[in-house]
Amino acid sequence: MQFLRILFWCLLAFVAALFTYGNWTPVTIQLWSGLEALVKLPFLLLVAFLAGLVPTLLYNHAVRWRLRQRLAAAEQDAAQARYAATIAETPPPVPVPVPVPVPDVPPEPA
Repeated sequence: MQFLRILFWCLLAFVAALFTYGNWTPVTIQLWSGLEALVKLPFLLLVAFLAGLVPTLLYNHAVRWRLRQRLAAAEQDAAQARYAATIAETPPPVPVPVPVPVPDVPPEPA
C-alpha cells in the first residue's frame, strides 16, 4: 500500500512538472493605479490553489480540535459518573464488634 501511495505522488509530481514546462508563459495581472505584474502561469495557479486550500485546512483543523475537546470532556464526565455510581453501589462497611477481654478475677472467698 505504501508503494502505491509513493507511486501516486511521483506521478502527480511528474504531471505537475509537465504542466509547468508546457505553460511557462508570463501572464499580465492588472493591479491598482495602473500597475501591472508579470507572473508566470504555474506560479499564479499555485497561489490560487493555496488561497482556496489554506482557509479550508484551517477550518478543518479548528473543527477537529473543538470536537476532540468536546469528546475529552464527555469522556471525563462519563468516568466521573461511573466512579460516582460505584461509590453509591458499595454499602458502607459494617462495624465489627471488638471483643472486650474479661479479666481473670479469682472468686472471692465467702
